[in-house]
Amino acid sequence: MDRYLTVAEVTDSARRLVSRHPGAVRLRRIGTSRAGRPIEMLSVGHGPRHALVVARPHPDEPVGGTTALALAEQVARGDQASPATDPDLVTWDIVLCLDPDGAALSQGLEEATAGPAPSVYDYYRTAYRPVGAEQPEWAPIESRQLPESQALFDVIDELRPFLQCSLHGVEAGGGWVQLTGALPGLAAPFRTSAAELGIPVQRGTFDALYWENPGPGIYVLPPPQSTARLAAGSENIGLSTWCAPQRYGGVTAIVEVPMWASDLAADPSPHPDAAGALRDLAALVRHGGRQVTAVLDKARGFLPPPRVSPPRRVLEWMADGLYDLVADSWEPLARQAADDPRGVTTAQVCALDVVARRQPLRAAGLLLRLLGAADHPAAPDLHRDLDDLFTTWCTDFAHSLRLRRTPVHHQVALQTRTTLTAAETALATGPVEGGAQSR
Repeated sequence: MDRYLTVAEVTDSARRLVSRHPGAVRLRRIGTSRAGRPIEMLSVGHGPRHALVVARPHPDEPVGGTTALALAEQVARGDQASPATDPDLVTWDIVLCLDPDGAALSQGLEEATAGPAPSVYDYYRTAYRPVGAEQPEWAPIESRQLPESQALFDVIDELRPFLQCSLHGVEAGGGWVQLTGALPGLAAPFRTSAAELGIPVQRGTFDALYWENPGPGIYVLPPPQSTARLAAGSENIGLSTWCAPQRYGGVTAIVEVPMWASDLAADPSPHPDAAGALRDLAALVRHGGRQVTAVLDKARGFLPPPRVSPPRRVLEWMADGLYDLVADSWEPLARQAADDPRGVTTAQVCALDVVARRQPLRAAGLLLRLLGAADHPAAPDLHRDLDDLFTTWCTDFAHSLRLRRTPVHHQVALQTRTTLTAAETALATGPVEGGAQSR
């Protein structure tokens, strides 16, 4: 069965794992979401060192829950192939879903992306991604302390993990790892695993555009005093849950795998017209955002208000300058391309191409959902017109980036291998120096 598991399926499987390995595997509730849903953590082993794994931090990235269960089952088998899987040395603590409320708003995502050939249309019609202030890992940066964030902070303070792995997914491109501290032994096995699984290694990423890049697919957070921190928009990243383990000498690895792969993401050759491509992509995200916002303007009067509708909050957040903010953030790279036409790679442009296309698609998918549920005479015509535009965008996305589906079991295998290798490397490396030290 090559599909993502739902939160309920992951939780049920975790309970069965506990029953098969009584004592060695434990399940406990570590917190409660804003809507009252449990946040549960599965622990495997009894070692004094703790490796913390966080699944489903973003509800539109479903691979993490499936990986979390695969990882727990592998460790529970007790093969002791390395110190990282020795239950007398390391306890694996696995948060099964950090954002259960968001996952509930992405209900149907797993089914929509199952089958032999799911499309980006199927994905964006069911995916939900909250506003930044409602994303548990990121909310503390925006001075918002969610109960989900607090639950994770509390677990970090309790366990003092030497490693935290946050399991993420990207719609399109390649795989990569972001680190809050150096893990020099990770790069080579990551590249080997990606090659064996047919997953491109991302050679440039919007999420870490100005982070240090010691090797293909590996990005390390610059130290607080670095001027690159400001360019990356990460000057306050020390407030995030990612950086919390640094107080105890721990490091965080954010492991990204693509739902659809694009070989362009791994192409290090100079882009033939990077400056022109960046101008076009900035225009693409701005224009697409304006088109979605124009439909939203016509529907605001009969849509549920933002205070009671998370999708509506996302739409208003995006309409309130987010598209321009995204496009403006690329200006340093555009200047670099103008000064040195061969200094910006095809992979970097590919990464920004994904972002330029996905922002309007995320908004349009949510607005289509609201229009489909609206009881108003104008809703069907607005829905039809927006769906036509949405369909065209999805087709252009797949064709322009030459997307091919990454089998779910390959995504899971890359995340599992990378997480275990990160643990082995962190154990061998010892405490990580540097980085932000406060929430």
